[in-house]
Amino acid sequence: MRLSGKKIIQIVSNDFEDLELWYPVLRLREEGATVDIVGEKAGEKYIGKYGVPIMSDYAFKEINPNDYDAILVPGGWSPDLLRRYEEVLSMVRTMDEQQKPIGQICHAGWVLISAKILEGRKVTSTPGIKDDMMNAGATWVDEPVVVDGHIISSRRPPDLPDYMREFINVLAK
Repeated sequence: MRLSGKKIIQIVSNDFEDLELWYPVLRLREEGATVDIVGEKAGEKYIGKYGVPIMSDYAFKEINPNDYDAILVPGGWSPDLLRRYEEVLSMVRTMDEQQKPIGQICHAGWVLISAKILEGRKVTSTPGIKDDMMNAGATWVDEPVVVDGHIISSRRPPDLPDYMREFINVLAK
């Protein structure tokens, strides 16, 4: 298990893309990582776009990103909600400053845009937010997964195997 001892933050709010949250959580746990589900409130049930629930372990305010090795931002409509929390943006900025892996898929780029960490980065996302990513200073490409240092980005659910392979490779270094 390549990720034994690693701790990852999986942020969550309602209307996440079910596969884009659950697939990474399960893959990382398969590799031996601890994945904490972190939402606005601890012990809260959040519902995905297709009705699959997940329970948060911790609240945003309870988390110290310095205690973690990486962060994942799910896609769906939840990134539009997540980027409204200063605690979330602060977590993402801290991970960026410390060069810790940041995983983002689909619409998750909105959170990185609001955290103001995309200037000069090469990324991908759902084509629907391509202009948003470019307006934030990123170079956008249409590829299944893009690794730019510690930022790992992907487009949509069919790209999840490529996305998690690269995220795990970066995290395992």
